[in-house]
Amino acid sequence: MSDVVIRAESYGSLLFAPEVPCVITQWHGFANSQQFRSIMNDGLAWFEQQAERTWPLGWLADCRQMSAITPADQIWLETDWNPRAYAAGIRHISIVTSENIFGRIATQVYAANTEAQAHYTLEPVTSASLEEAKDWLQGRLQGR
Repeated sequence: MSDVVIRAESYGSLLFAPEVPCVITQWHGFANSQQFRSIMNDGLAWFEQQAERTWPLGWLADCRQMSAITPADQIWLETDWNPRAYAAGIRHISIVTSENIFGRIATQVYAANTEAQAHYTLEPVTSASLEEAKDWLQGRLQGR
């Protein structure tokens, strides 16, 4: 089953993978702060709407083409987006590792910041491929 495009921009896309099921943020390069937050917020809003029809529902970040995330956006993820994601029901975040060093560092910082939080519990796990990330997330959603 192929992924359904929810939103497509030059810097990133939102997709729905019904076979997992999950929302996918797919990054195509660097996104400035406004672009990054817009995709993340739109994805979370879509997740909340879809979760009324499809549960359990997961979150996958395809970061293969992603570059850096600014320090301000890392803080925003940790203090704003993650708590809202947790409140929406997200518990597991599957991350496909970036092909460039800046993207890898960004996802490592995100995972470390997320795991260190006491106010919410999200499980970020990195995978080398999209297929592996989908398989892991599907297993977690099914209680495996």
